[in-house]
Amino acid sequence: MSTTKEKLLDELETLSEEELEQLTEFVEFLKFQGRRRYAPEINEAELAALYAEFAAEDRDLAEAGMADYARGLKQEDVR
Repeated sequence: MSTTKEKLLDELETLSEEELEQLTEFVEFLKFQGRRRYAPEINEAELAALYAEFAAEDRDLAEAGMADYARGLKQEDVR
């Protein structure tokens, strides 16, 4: 067994239940961070293609929404 592991096991014996719970949370956090490091890299070209694919649709929806908004404003002015 490595010296670091032996030292850690010795320290575990001295910790209170509350400290052990905190340590458990910290270990879970370390494991989470380790998994996050291996997340797939973002492919800029794929993101650009997706953006381009949906840009026209987004623009159309925004323009349609603006037309509805403008009609609503005109109706409020009439009242």
